[in-house]
Amino acid sequence: MSWFESLVLGLVQGLTEFLPVSSSAHLRLTAAFSGWEDPGAAFTAITQIGTETAVLIYFRKDIGRIITSWCRSLFDKSMRRNHDAQMGWLVIVGSIPIGLLGVTLKDQIEGPFRDLRVTATMLLVVGVVIGIADRMAARDETGRRHRAPKQRKTLENLGVKDGLIFGLCQACALIPGVSRSGATISGGLFMGYKREAAARYSFLLAIPAVLASGAFEVKDSLGEGHVDWGPTLFATVIAFASGYAVIAWFMKWISNKSFMPFVWYRVALGIVIIVLVAMGVLSPHAAESAG
Repeated sequence: MSWFESLVLGLVQGLTEFLPVSSSAHLRLTAAFSGWEDPGAAFTAITQIGTETAVLIYFRKDIGRIITSWCRSLFDKSMRRNHDAQMGWLVIVGSIPIGLLGVTLKDQIEGPFRDLRVTATMLLVVGVVIGIADRMAARDETGRRHRAPKQRKTLENLGVKDGLIFGLCQACALIPGVSRSGATISGGLFMGYKREAAARYSFLLAIPAVLASGAFEVKDSLGEGHVDWGPTLFATVIAFASGYAVIAWFMKWISNKSFMPFVWYRVALGIVIIVLVAMGVLSPHAAESAG
């Protein structure tokens, strides 16, 4: 991997990680359209450490309260009713599905799931799901004719059941094209949560999964030597800087804006990929697109 490739891929990772468009799909597509080798699942997992570092810094006050309260709740029973302490447990509970499925499906994630036809299908299908969830939330927020606006849930209403459902939605993002934020936020909207609440929990929930995945890839890469460390670390730094900017913008934008621009973008991109693969312009398989 050249330094220019790492710069472009790092920007792509940072710009798309927190938007409901799938960063793994865009990394795969950027390489395919440019005629570069597929950066691979290891590159994706390691550069995601950069974007998750941006999450840690942006939500540092929330994370600090959650960790402190959770640790205190281990020894002080009265703290177990504290919302921040409960959030600590809910992040752990919500991380279970992706942890189990990530280990179980590791070979599929690094192989068949990276087929561009799978990516295009997920862009289309999940795009429609996000659109339906968005319309449902909009109806609740504005009300309809002869119906008052409906109050949607906040993170204060989050329980174990909803936490697990959020976690299952996050696990769907193991397939490129799904989008971690798209799947978890739309899942939250279907369960009746406010947009900002769903996004906030989505970002917090991603921290253990992404950092654990990145740590495992680093460990495996150190042993096998299949990662070009200089460009990969450079891409990780670029992903951190661009990712932080995107979080700051997205958290302000999401409170009163529709997801429909992302929905139309996903649908259009999915159709373009299907057409290009059918015409033979793009190879669906990473190995064939290398070089």
